[in-house]
Amino acid sequence: MARTILHVDLDAFYAAVEQRDDPALRGKPVLVGGSSRRGVVAACSYEARRFGIRSAMPMAEALRRCPRAIVVRHRMDRYADASRVFFGILGDFSPEVEGLSLDEAFLDVTASERLLGDGPTIARAIKERVRAELSLVASVGVAPIKLAAKIASDIDKPDGLRVVPPGELLAFLHPLPVTRLWGVGDTTREVLASMGLSTIGDVARYPEAALVARLGANLGPHLAALARGEDARPVVPESDPVSLGHQETFDDDIDDKGDVAVVLLHQADRVAARLRSSGLCARAVVLIVKYDDFRQITRRTTLDQPTADGGLLARTAIELLRKVTVEPRRGGRVRLCGISATQLEPRGAPRQLGFDEASRARGERLGDALDRVAAKFGKARIVRAVHLKPDQADPPTDSQPLPPPAGRGAK
Repeated sequence: MARTILHVDLDAFYAAVEQRDDPALRGKPVLVGGSSRRGVVAACSYEARRFGIRSAMPMAEALRRCPRAIVVRHRMDRYADASRVFFGILGDFSPEVEGLSLDEAFLDVTASERLLGDGPTIARAIKERVRAELSLVASVGVAPIKLAAKIASDIDKPDGLRVVPPGELLAFLHPLPVTRLWGVGDTTREVLASMGLSTIGDVARYPEAALVARLGANLGPHLAALARGEDARPVVPESDPVSLGHQETFDDDIDDKGDVAVVLLHQADRVAARLRSSGLCARAVVLIVKYDDFRQITRRTTLDQPTADGGLLARTAIELLRKVTVEPRRGGRVRLCGISATQLEPRGAPRQLGFDEASRARGERLGDALDRVAAKFGKARIVRAVHLKPDQADPPTDSQPLPPPAGRGAK
């Protein structure tokens, strides 16, 4: 029996959320990402793509191509909120949902068709709900295998719906370029081109033994099978997250641990809020530091008790930072830093009480209270004093647990 696989992808997701939330951005070239000097394009609107701009392009290059593009900082909280609604919609159509990122997923709706209609009917219903509940646009591919479903969702973007019936699978795949096959990057494409193979159909007609001889015992059979339309991989339902983290690339390299510590405090608060909203706590903390020469190091420690307290996560990360070199010379300045919370478990899971239980519980109660305030009044209503601008508060005092910024704050 043929399966019915859907691949659902939100079009220009980050940029579309920004245009949805700010009507002044609609119909304009929008770039989501970092600064024009050091950042890259995380996402761009379709208006910007007309200028040849694409994700992962240096922001400076994107602005050279389209000087009137509007650059907006990414807002991961808003994207995460939209993603939760999106996956909630998908879960109403099938329990078999495999998330690939915040904005795309596979669904196996084979068992849902008797109740909800055939694949195209379900695809149209998903598109309608995404538009109604999120004011966003989704493209959907419907096919009997994952490879074809993913290609089909991309081929008619934006707002696409492409159906590949089982009997037309090879007719759909074979005219496409070999780069549409999973596992074909620039290097493999060049090898295939040297063999005279430019389309998926070319690969399907080529002797498999010759493919194996050139590409190896793993990649050769893999590409041959895909080219024949053979893709038995199941849709694997979303598993629980193994870590939650946040990291930031700076406009200017930082050479003072005090400045890095202030950034880590902000990141720890954000990670803790995500832990609490997911009903999780973490038993281990990882510090990530990337230097100006692009070396990256990580430092990790395990906590005595799992926590969702931003203060404890920050203190732990800052203690790890004390053992890391940060200095003004080349190779010692910090380009990026981040925190990751790992060894996750449910907040309500049984655990042994520690001697600092009162302090731990107080920190988590404070976090819960901050979450309620943020939900009612917005996240910007309460901030730590160390994150205030100089004209908003008195300078930090020695009684504060973190070193103050040394003349230049992180951006």
